Amino acid sequence: MSEALATEQPAPSTEPPAPSYIEGPTAGAVVKGRIKVADEVVEKVAALAALEVAGVADMGGDLARAFESVRDRIGIGSRRGTQGVSAQIQDRQVAVSLTIVVEYGHVVMDVASEVKTNVARSVSRMLGMRVMEVNVTVDDVRLPGEGRAAARGPAEDLDEDGEPG
Repeated sequence: MSEALATEQPAPSTEPPAPSYIEGPTAGAVVKGRIKVADEVVEKVAALAALEVAGVADMGGDLARAFESVRDRIGIGSRRGTQGVSAQIQDRQVAVSLTIVVEYGHVVMDVASEVKTNVARSVSRMLGMRVMEVNVTVDDVRLPGEGRAAARGPAEDLDEDGEPG
């Protein structure tokens, strides 16, 4: 019975070959060419990873958020996905800097630490780059009700339940 086990072959893999290889008669040959990832791609991945963290209320510094608020009120364009994030790529290594706003009630240092960890993990996993550093600046603390009411309009337009009325 041990002979039968020794001669069994492992099941063939159902996974397709890595996209960097050619299929067919020249199987195994590496395709030549470059892959360039724009800084903006890293910035967007980093911003999304930061916003996944509980306690992150917003991204960007005071000036960027004020400018975004004006743009939103007058209806020009859409929110930038990379607000408050900058990335520098050099030789498949990346450094990311983020500016965040923390929700009141969360421990600022814990939120910032979790942002660093989640951004590094997401950028490394999704883009295959080595994350050298993640710098987090906490620019503000969002108080309860702050920001959400401003997006709906002036407070006098709300009824006693806080609903538009």
